[in-house]
Amino acid sequence: MKQKVINALMFKIGWLGVVFLGSGTLHWTAPILVTMIVGFHLIMCRNPKIELKLILVAVLMGALWESFIASQGLVIYAHGQPGTYLAPAWIVAMWALLATTLNVNLAWMRGRPFLTILFGAIGGPCAFLAGEKLGAVTFPDPLLTLIVLALGWSALMLALVSTARNFDGYNATSEPIRSAVPNEVQYEN
Repeated sequence: MKQKVINALMFKIGWLGVVFLGSGTLHWTAPILVTMIVGFHLIMCRNPKIELKLILVAVLMGALWESFIASQGLVIYAHGQPGTYLAPAWIVAMWALLATTLNVNLAWMRGRPFLTILFGAIGGPCAFLAGEKLGAVTFPDPLLTLIVLALGWSALMLALVSTARNFDGYNATSEPIRSAVPNEVQYEN
């Protein structure tokens, strides 16, 4: 229970810090904050190498997704966007932060695809709305953006939860799931 409280606090502090930094000229320091939180998280893991794989996959997914919505003009980031087609480093770093919760506080979503989809459809847009209120992002077309965010985050949460199940370095008994097909298949005559 204590670990879940620490995980939740670290995520909340990190999220607020990244959004505040992303909304100003110190946006470049947000990845430093996230790196410290991720480092602390990895120290708490039973198998940090496996957990790091999850974090790297989440960052890659996040970079692709955030760059896609930026390139479509759905979201305009207040600071740090290196070009029209690329997301800023501070929002990509946020995905590493999210990954630290997948095997701790968000592990309840495993085996619950409907709730995972619902969580993504509501949570993703709500996080962006909060970011907008704090001045980190703007939406040229709010309704279209929220619809795209809801659809995208539904699929992304499913993918993240599945990936977290396969790369759970936080829990002691977890190992990456191996293929059920043996190396050599023997046939009976």
